[in-house]
Amino acid sequence: MSFLEPRRIVIIEDDPQCSKLVATKLEAEGFEVEVAETGEDGLEAIEEEMPDLLLLDLVLPGIDGLEVCRRIRRKYDLPIIMLTAKDEEIDAVIGLEVGADDYITKPFGTRELVARVRAMLRRVKINREHTEPLEHLSFPDLEIDIPKRSVTVQGESVHLTPKEFGLLVYLAAKPNVVFEREEIIRDIWGRTDGGGDLRTVDTHIKRLRRKIEEGRAVPWSIATVWGVGYKFQINE
Repeated sequence: MSFLEPRRIVIIEDDPQCSKLVATKLEAEGFEVEVAETGEDGLEAIEEEMPDLLLLDLVLPGIDGLEVCRRIRRKYDLPIIMLTAKDEEIDAVIGLEVGADDYITKPFGTRELVARVRAMLRRVKINREHTEPLEHLSFPDLEIDIPKRSVTVQGESVHLTPKEFGLLVYLAAKPNVVFEREEIIRDIWGRTDGGGDLRTVDTHIKRLRRKIEEGRAVPWSIATVWGVGYKFQINE
């Protein structure tokens, strides 16, 4: 995956009218686009194309969007925006749980979609540029190798998605400093529309905790500061 010029996008969408509209708009904006109509074809396209971002419909024939998301997360740190219908909001939240980075509800405007795509690609690129010079973060029972984008907890390697890794580095780089959820949305997602987006922060924090804290006795935690936000807390 290229972080220098992120512009390759795979769309997995079984509605030809929707996929054609989105693909045409993205191509007009300078992106390279590959369209697949089934989950199986989409997974194959990802293997072949190694895109910079995936637009993934939730409801697909055969393998549905949630299962596609799960399979991708087992192998790739690929930014995923899930496409959902209005009555699929609960499933969209489940999508965030299994590894999607964001979702947009149909019907949506193509300008809004392009803005979401650009914002996510920009954040991935900026996060990498900003985190690489740190090289390493070390705490008892936790090692973060930033250039390699690897995390080890109590000697065990833990796989994180790009957003999860970015969140961990963002918080752990300033231990015990409280970050408001609105700050996190702005700095990690590059968005200021607030509202429902704050749930995205909560979902990613919950998923990150599950991966690095759950079932372990560690001398640190991603602590909730009620009514404010989160911090990487070093326990005394």
